[in-house]
Amino acid sequence: MGKQVRVTKAAFAAVTGALLCSTAALAQDDGLRAAVSEDMPELMELYRDLHANPELSFEEHETAARLAARMRALGFDVTEGVGRTGVVAVMENGAGPTVLIRADMDALPVVEQTGLPFASTVTATPATGVETGVMHACGHDTHMTAWIGAAQQLVDRKDDWSGTLVMILQPAEELGEGALAMLEDGLFERFPKPDYALAFHDAAQFPAGMIGYSPGYALANVDSVDVTVRGIGGHGAYPQTTKDPVVLASAIVMKLQTLVSRELSPLEPGVVTVGSFRAGSKHNIISDEAKLQLTVRSYTDEARKLLLDGIARIARGEAIAAGMPEDKLPVVTVAEPYTPSTFNDPEFTEGVMAGFRQRFGDDRVMQVPSVMGGEDFGQFRRADPDGVESLIFWIGGVPEEQWQAVQAGEGSLPSLHSPFWAPDAEAVIATGAEALAGAALRLMPASGG
Repeated sequence: MGKQVRVTKAAFAAVTGALLCSTAALAQDDGLRAAVSEDMPELMELYRDLHANPELSFEEHETAARLAARMRALGFDVTEGVGRTGVVAVMENGAGPTVLIRADMDALPVVEQTGLPFASTVTATPATGVETGVMHACGHDTHMTAWIGAAQQLVDRKDDWSGTLVMILQPAEELGEGALAMLEDGLFERFPKPDYALAFHDAAQFPAGMIGYSPGYALANVDSVDVTVRGIGGHGAYPQTTKDPVVLASAIVMKLQTLVSRELSPLEPGVVTVGSFRAGSKHNIISDEAKLQLTVRSYTDEARKLLLDGIARIARGEAIAAGMPEDKLPVVTVAEPYTPSTFNDPEFTEGVMAGFRQRFGDDRVMQVPSVMGGEDFGQFRRADPDGVESLIFWIGGVPEEQWQAVQAGEGSLPSLHSPFWAPDAEAVIATGAEALAGAALRLMPASGG
């Protein structure tokens, strides 16, 4: 999940100040925080184990088995192998709504450079065929640990809630394919379909323990597009005998910039980035092919269609203008499946955040801008937009000392997916476990109402 989330320095300062206070204002004290605190030594042991033993997308076999066993021990009805390596744990506890809580499991092909005593030394060979290190560089280890922490608290408080709890461990979020794989494997048919779906993600731009949220569209549609630009190759000294695909591809690249600036509404976010341009093999040879790789970001289905249709139209039109014959027009391929945008139902989001403000204090909960990064959590709502209300929120992970140093102009913050990303795991996990359990308790009151 590549995403960048930013807030102002003043906002950071306000949140940091709130977190530094040992007696943060709380309008709600149900003992949940103290109970999570008691569990933290065990949870941190689990976190360190998960961090040291990461697994790549759709390879999360040991991770899934280890956590499935914990959920069975807590009394959940557990099914493994959903969507290849996913886990579904169900606990029915009387009449009431069904709440789904998700954590993602997969790590990234990154060689860890954090220097942590429990740093990953795992290596694996991903689809590229090149052996690499493996690291939880996106913080999914904190997500899973907080997920377990929330489950433990909800089991301990069965008298305080009524309904059905569906807790899922999702594979392959980094590929944008795991949520869809679970849905296609019958997640909503084989198991209770949720009324509400919840998840969180750690954030590398927030101070540890801060909660950020974005009502409405929170993350973008993510499309990968390949454009093969065909030409007629030849000697670089005699360009008149060729149809140069490099010149044609360059014209396409420049024209693509007008899709967002001149065709998409200025009020509608969109991104068309050409991330790769490959052609040729030698100084004096005009190649017969150029390849472009694009990432395309949008929020709405309408904006997505406009951008993708525009890419195909521009590639074809520029080739025709260059005199290319029909059988040598560019080939445009849109990768499937794509990652759909993630939409936080506004009323539901504000309701959950009202509970968070009571629980954590106003200064620790902040509305933040949406981002153009991707996250396949949106698939769960998209599968039944009229029946499932969903919310994904952020939990800051930047250690206090590191944040203060950066504010003083010393160094910079590593992003998610960086080999140097080492969040304040204890703050993320404690906040995540309390937030997920607290939200579930609020959504499933003991009366079942």
